[in-house]
Amino acid sequence: MTLNVYNTPLKKKKAFEPLHANKVGMYACGVTVYDMCHIGHARSLIVFDVIARFLRKKGYDLTFVRNFTDIDDKIIARANSLGTSYRDVADRYIEEYRTDMDILKVRPADIEPKATDHISHIIDMVRILEEKEYAYRADDGSVYFSVSRFRGYGKLSGRRTEEMIAGARVDIEDLKRDPLDFALWKRSKEGEPWWDSPWSKGRPGWHIECSAMSTHFLGATLDIHGGGRDLIFPHHENETAQAEAALGAEFVRYWIHNGFVTIDGEKMSKSLGNFMTIRELTKDVHPEILRLLLLSRHYRSPIDFSNEAVNSARQALVRFYEMLDRVNHSPAEDRESRLEGLVGTFSRDFDEAMCDDFNTAKAIACLHDLTTEINRALDQDPKISRKDQSALKASMGEVTDIFGVFGEEPGEFLEAMKRGSVQVTGLSEQEIQGLIEERNLARKTKDFKRADEIRDTLKAKGIQLKDSPEGTAWEKI
Repeated sequence: MTLNVYNTPLKKKKAFEPLHANKVGMYACGVTVYDMCHIGHARSLIVFDVIARFLRKKGYDLTFVRNFTDIDDKIIARANSLGTSYRDVADRYIEEYRTDMDILKVRPADIEPKATDHISHIIDMVRILEEKEYAYRADDGSVYFSVSRFRGYGKLSGRRTEEMIAGARVDIEDLKRDPLDFALWKRSKEGEPWWDSPWSKGRPGWHIECSAMSTHFLGATLDIHGGGRDLIFPHHENETAQAEAALGAEFVRYWIHNGFVTIDGEKMSKSLGNFMTIRELTKDVHPEILRLLLLSRHYRSPIDFSNEAVNSARQALVRFYEMLDRVNHSPAEDRESRLEGLVGTFSRDFDEAMCDDFNTAKAIACLHDLTTEINRALDQDPKISRKDQSALKASMGEVTDIFGVFGEEPGEFLEAMKRGSVQVTGLSEQEIQGLIEERNLARKTKDFKRADEIRDTLKAKGIQLKDSPEGTAWEKI
């Protein structure tokens, strides 16, 4: 199956062809470590985690680099407010980040460089840009990139010059020759961290960090580079200009950008009181639910995070686990296969969806279809062949490896979900079970009014009943 990938500057999908046969170099912009990671970070981190997992599953020899920006105005401001050093702040939030990634089951990148460990590579790239007259030294010892010297500026974002000027970040405008010019090296103010350079005691600009680190580890041309849509301009536009001006080669073959996350239809903001960190979210939301929710939309599409969305993802994940638990507990026999065709079709459809620009939403729809068909087959005959059990286990293992879900024993997961639901609803499991038994008795004696009252009472508490030949189960709505 041919892998097709949407390329941001082309605004269309094209067949994925790495520069060097089977070897793939991928760089994703990491976090600036001055605070806890939030739901917006989670989406980008999970998206590129899944892309990396899938590329490896397809047999590519992937080198995945994701950086830490560990020197920045925000880090310095946080350090000053806490009365500590920038290094203490950066180290603290790198460790918090790693804890969040463990919680979310996001695998570490192969290389996770820190900007401050690559000052020499950054200085080398700035020196090359100055020698080629793409950069100039300002009066204070800062160094700026001259955008007008780079003819391809704007090709990534597709913006016109007027738009870019309006959105340009102006650091110290009177030191720039042009509003679009941006800092490569910033002279440090008194009391700020600094490193020696040919121009001044200072620190790197934000954009140059990624250009220097990505090309140091992956070469002049990257197969894949990406991050959130908010990074297209100016960050990735500036990265492209720096790298191509310095190294004289195409910087990135495929640009991948994930869509925004909103909270109940609004942009996430501390001032609006809807700012949610990963740590806060995962106190109440199982990490696999969060992963499934963020993968339920195509990575390029925006996604709205809400209680309704969380509940929908919870119900979907519970449904999948219930199917797996049912298969595990079905009597296994040496008999003719009934599910082999279903599992084989699912595996092909899942692969086809993921090969279509990593379409996780379509892949999850395939999983829903498989679950429906397996439940239907087991309703007709609860027995299963050992071959079918093995085939389904192998296929779900593939999903686990790529999506990072179904990593728990189904029965234990379902019990944990019930315990969590009990806490949320305010009813004990014994009370819920007692009401279910009372309803079953009412139905048996044809007191349907009382049976409906109990169902409605539980529904008002956020509990949904599911009747089947095996009995009545319940789940949190």
